[in-house]
Amino acid sequence: MGLRTAALAHESGQFTLAAALERRGHERIGQDIGSLAGIGSLGVPVADRLEAPSVCDVIVDFSLPAGTETWIAYCREHRIPLVVGTTGLSDDQRQKLKDAAGDTPILLAANMSLGVNLLFALVGEVARKLGDSYDPEIIETHHRFKRDAPSGTALELARRLAEAQGWPFPACLVHGRRGPDAVRDKNSIGMHAVRAGDTVGEHRVIFSALGETIELRHSAHTRDTFARGALRAAAWLVGQKPGLYGMADVLGL
Repeated sequence: MGLRTAALAHESGQFTLAAALERRGHERIGQDIGSLAGIGSLGVPVADRLEAPSVCDVIVDFSLPAGTETWIAYCREHRIPLVVGTTGLSDDQRQKLKDAAGDTPILLAANMSLGVNLLFALVGEVARKLGDSYDPEIIETHHRFKRDAPSGTALELARRLAEAQGWPFPACLVHGRRGPDAVRDKNSIGMHAVRAGDTVGEHRVIFSALGETIELRHSAHTRDTFARGALRAAAWLVGQKPGLYGMADVLGL
């Protein structure tokens, strides 16, 4: 994600790449980010720190929760707007984001895709219209290397659905089923995570009743979808007042 974000930022002509950041000790430290991204040398070596915070208008973070936590503190200290696309954050890390948003513009999104953010809105609307006589199930598929499960997108879909139905979240979630007596519980949301090959990302929300099934589905064909969304968010976030924002704010949903 970092390489594609860097490449698309440069190609857009809208951004100047100020720095490329990695964790301390990473094998790519010192290498040119443009060469790594396949767009030619940019004169911007990968580093583990931002030597001059003043050169940076906004930071886009696609890392792991521990890395995000580091940049939350850094951006809060230097008042740098922060776009967070990292998933799998703990409750404590989310609270740190909320605290930092009191001083700094922060944008947190479970998914940067325009289509997925429309899906978030649709899921709640469909759930409200159908009521609790339809059984909801969420199935998400990602590449074999993804660490967190269920995905942040799947959890956000479930949260929107539960909110629309008035069900307690996350208590209403059932993560897979097994055993000789696994009959479906009423007012529950089935959650299923598939990890296979190089799948970029697929999310299916099924509403099924006796006699019919409605399915909402989103497939990401390339990671560029998320990188472009993150760049759109970054451009929007610069100049905003301190606060915690989401992609719905960027897209006016």
